[in-house]
Amino acid sequence: MQCDYFDAGVCRSCTLMGEPYPAQLAGKQSSVATTLASWVSPGAWSAPAPSPESGFRNKAKLVVAGRKGAPTVGILDRAGRGVDLRGCGLYEPGLHTAVLDLAERLPTTGLTPYDVPTRQGELKHVLLTHSPAGELMARFVLRSPGQRRRVVELVDDLRAGVGPAGPRLRVASLNLQPEHKAVLEGEAEEVLTPDRTLPVQVAGLTLHLGTRSFFQTNTGVAAALYRQVAAWVDELGPGRVWDLYCGVGGFALHTSAPGREVVGVERSAEAVRSALRSREDPALRGRAADTTFVAGDATAHARSARPADRPDVLVVNPPRRGVGAELADWVETSGVPHVVYSSCAATSLARDLARMPSYTVRHARLFDMFPQTGHHEVALLLDRHA
Repeated sequence: MQCDYFDAGVCRSCTLMGEPYPAQLAGKQSSVATTLASWVSPGAWSAPAPSPESGFRNKAKLVVAGRKGAPTVGILDRAGRGVDLRGCGLYEPGLHTAVLDLAERLPTTGLTPYDVPTRQGELKHVLLTHSPAGELMARFVLRSPGQRRRVVELVDDLRAGVGPAGPRLRVASLNLQPEHKAVLEGEAEEVLTPDRTLPVQVAGLTLHLGTRSFFQTNTGVAAALYRQVAAWVDELGPGRVWDLYCGVGGFALHTSAPGREVVGVERSAEAVRSALRSREDPALRGRAADTTFVAGDATAHARSARPADRPDVLVVNPPRRGVGAELADWVETSGVPHVVYSSCAATSLARDLARMPSYTVRHARLFDMFPQTGHHEVALLLDRHA
């Protein structure tokens, strides 16, 4: 893949840009396998799940800078000035259209971009998420509510669509981030549309994303991940599954089956509401009758459960820091027969595996969510040995 922004030196986010994709994939596989070599034998690895080299991102996290009437959408340089990246080649086609349309509309809205060096202005970020059905979620991050009316007017215009080939704006929100720090969003959020969730079709099911919901950046590779984990779980045929750090319920719902009790646990109450709505998908009729979701801390849930209520298969998909010492130690002493661990950081995964010596890795697979970068996603199936 070639990128004019990279060649011009204005954006270096894609650290592997210009390297042939097969070499990128082989390099990631080698790096992850080396990091996990103490726990994963060479024979446990399946072939990596690849991605298109470009046009794969379903999200655009746009820093808005520049000046009123002439905003930039993209990133900031080292001096805190805006770098316009509206033509980034990583975006899905529909998302690419949406970014270009937004960039064309912003100059006439009267919205004042936030200027980092002077700490003046209002509009800090626009966060876009695109679904396979061609629908869009847009979150507008302001420093204060003073320009709320202008955001509402822009949302009304965007809901009219960007033509037959463009995505339809389904969900929009206003987020307030008053502090001057490198944080994308604040605590206060107001949904501005009748719809509060974005339906995203992935691996045969529809997941509903709230404005703060986590979802993988690459829908196609996320589908491969869900299908792989579902296949591993079905191979085991468990009666009870836990999905800790379940988010909007992706693993829990894809591993649901008739007669199988599945419990998803997630700290975010919004994500749990989204998961409960996703559970109503007609494609799950007859499969998810015994699937429930709980808002709470994953470690606390595990530690408080009676031994008789522990699962046959434990699925964990923690943030980059991993499950941590407390939960890893609980798993080690829990007696749970099987663990599926999905990780976006092999280093923290290795730390957690070191605290669970009673488990052996049966299957391992790399999922390339982030081509052109060194980031990775890896999933393991672990069996408890005698």
